[in-house]
Amino acid sequence: MTDTCLIAIVDDDPSALAAEAGLVRALGFEARTFASGDAFLASGIQADCLIVDMRMPGMTGLDLHARLAQMGTPVPTVLVTAFPDETTRGRAAAAGIRCYLAKPFAPEALLACVHAAALPPSPPTPQGARPMSTHTTKDGTEIYYKDWGSGQPVVFSHGWPLCSDAWEAQMLFVASNGYRAVGHDRRGHGRSSQPWHGNEMDTYADDLASLIEALDLTDIVLVGHSTGGGEITRYIGRHGTKRVAKAVLVGAVPPIMLKTDANPGGLPMEVFDGIRAASAADRSQLYKDLAVGPFFGFNRPGAKVSQGMADAFWMQGMMAGHKATYDCIKAFSETDFTEDLKRFDIPTLIIHGDDDQVVPIDASARLSAKLVPNATLKIYPGGAHGLADTARDRLNADLLAFIQS
Repeated sequence: MTDTCLIAIVDDDPSALAAEAGLVRALGFEARTFASGDAFLASGIQADCLIVDMRMPGMTGLDLHARLAQMGTPVPTVLVTAFPDETTRGRAAAAGIRCYLAKPFAPEALLACVHAAALPPSPPTPQGARPMSTHTTKDGTEIYYKDWGSGQPVVFSHGWPLCSDAWEAQMLFVASNGYRAVGHDRRGHGRSSQPWHGNEMDTYADDLASLIEALDLTDIVLVGHSTGGGEITRYIGRHGTKRVAKAVLVGAVPPIMLKTDANPGGLPMEVFDGIRAASAADRSQLYKDLAVGPFFGFNRPGAKVSQGMADAFWMQGMMAGHKATYDCIKAFSETDFTEDLKRFDIPTLIIHGDDDQVVPIDASARLSAKLVPNATLKIYPGGAHGLADTARDRLNADLLAFIQS
């Protein structure tokens, strides 16, 4: 298959059709779009690959695939759906469809599926190599993860509303320095599936535990940013530290973000209600506003705005499911991690910017450092919330030094 191949896209949702066509063209392919299977058949075009929605009214994606086979003109097919489940996946596999994508999906995932659908099966993976993978949890949720390098594992948990791509600079750095970097997309975020339920901290922590156990990771350095800091804290609270050697909290939400009688320094509920309202009204604009404003500190006088960082934040946010990101606002703001922090019995590094406008340092890192026995608090003067990007080199160096200590 060449990069000039013709890809036919069949989807009854006009917005999904336009988005998928845009991705296909951005990847260098020619795209033709059709609102139904009947319209595609009537066109008579010879497509090199077919991207088709599973649940269209009338002729479904599986129906169209079967019809083409009956006509003696089979087309390599990528089946897409907003409602992934194991039954549908099994039916697709039984029909000979080798690629199955859950909406929304990233360009690289689509590119991989287009190539896999139209090309012969790849040779076996070399011994010791680990391709991009997914792990299925006990409730059937597929968790996407990256697994780079070799050595002692460093496991990264990302913030809201992002995905493991938010850690790519740190993952590349630690993997290049002799460690195994593992980063997952939280359920409902990134390339993981989007279940309706389970968008809360206990399940996030259990998903992480399930992945760690499936990969049989031990002697782990857990690293969590923002909501991800809450995720790894709840993981330790629920699952202990038998597999964990060290922990790092970066701009993390514990012990609790919400203002309560027991936490008078927290943020009032009105702040989080405002985020919910903005998410429900226009989450795309919300993410753009956060990206060019408080997340990276670009709203501060004299700040140099990186449009690339802002665009990456928005893109990752829009990859996540609307229900998942809406529910997660409650999870990161109202969960009380106080008792979880008290269970830490491993070396812990807490890193926070003192100009963090998203998770203010006084109600988070300074309190967590008092609750975690023998924790080390490292404050970045003038540091914003998105330290993985705005303080990349310093954070990388501090992570490596702590891992090696």
